[in-house]
Amino acid sequence: MPIYTFICKDCGMEFEVLVNAGDKEAEISCKKCNSKNIQKILSTFSARSKNNSSSTPSCPTGTCNLG
Repeated sequence: MPIYTFICKDCGMEFEVLVNAGDKEAEISCKKCNSKNIQKILSTFSARSKNNSSSTPSCPTGTCNLG
């Protein structure tokens, strides 16, 4: 079951919802004002590797010069 992030167009509240396969977006309402005037927004995600090798350089900010 994926977790989706929504924003309420009425009060501005941002909230997450664990969505079941049979759920419809029209059934979801704002946690604060109960409005159904919501919009799904792009949320960030994280990925993990099975190999935790330190041989691969990393740059948490994305601005490092690794060349």
